[in-house]
Amino acid sequence: MRSRALATLALVAVLSGCDGSNGEPAGFPAPEPGVFRMGTEPWLGYGPWILAREQGLFRRHGMRVDLRTFVTDKGLDTAFAQGRLDAANVATHTALALLGKEVPIKAVLLLDDSREADAVLGGPGVGSVQALRGKRVAFETASTSEILLRHALDAAGMSLGEIRPVRMAAARAGQELAAGRVDAAVTYEPYIAAALQRNPRLRLIYSAGADPGLISDVLVVRSSVIRDRPGQVAALIRAWDDAVRLYKADTVRSQAIITRAVGARPGALETAFLGVKLYSVDDNLHALSPQGAYLTSTLSDVKAAGVEAGLVGPRIPTAALFTTRFLRPHGPG
Repeated sequence: MRSRALATLALVAVLSGCDGSNGEPAGFPAPEPGVFRMGTEPWLGYGPWILAREQGLFRRHGMRVDLRTFVTDKGLDTAFAQGRLDAANVATHTALALLGKEVPIKAVLLLDDSREADAVLGGPGVGSVQALRGKRVAFETASTSEILLRHALDAAGMSLGEIRPVRMAAARAGQELAAGRVDAAVTYEPYIAAALQRNPRLRLIYSAGADPGLISDVLVVRSSVIRDRPGQVAALIRAWDDAVRLYKADTVRSQAIITRAVGARPGALETAFLGVKLYSVDDNLHALSPQGAYLTSTLSDVKAAGVEAGLVGPRIPTAALFTTRFLRPHGPG
């Protein structure tokens, strides 16, 4: 174990491209002093931030990050909108909604998209989306869960008015289904795995993989922070990139660290991790290029789903959401 830990630390040093003196690689500005306040949730797609904290990647890039965990989208969104956070990890439709509320932000990084890690679960006798008609369905409103549920119902030729909505946090929805108090639930990992383990009779009847990218997440940063602390933003992105590369290079150990941090038992989320695609800086450069599929089609699908759910205004210009200036050397200059 000791030799493996040393090998991993050596890998971290190589990935970071730093000399150990908290300096940034050539072409990137040094981070400004002060603590960077970032909001997150116990979602596997945000797992690289846990790796960055646990493996010292923030420190290696000269950052002091206060990583604050919220258990609901509403709590995180409110804290960010009120200025209590410098940055937040949010669903893409939430970022668009913030723009619509005139919260001064930019998305600086595409973090992940969910495939099987956001899903609609059915209880006994509910084996399809069509079978949700008239059933009690637990989901968190104004969240990725509502986006996914509405998309699933629309694909089945149904509407929200044909089910019996039971509104609650995604963390609780799976628990209520496993206990038999609702007929179906919409939630995400690690809550999907926990519900399936608690009640093996549950079934996954629809997942975000039906429209890859519909359920995706971005890092949004307040415009004032981008203006006043561009070095911190650039360093934060370098730390994320190192964490994603570390995850891919030592997947088993990385998953163990993330699993422990989100409160799941060892090995419980091995399958769940397969349902999430993490985006490195190179992946971002490809996806967010003028020819990239994310900007040319996926972002429009996200906006359309958000508009249908009443979460996003139809006049919000998707082109105003992202900035790629921090993805390349000299970008923030």
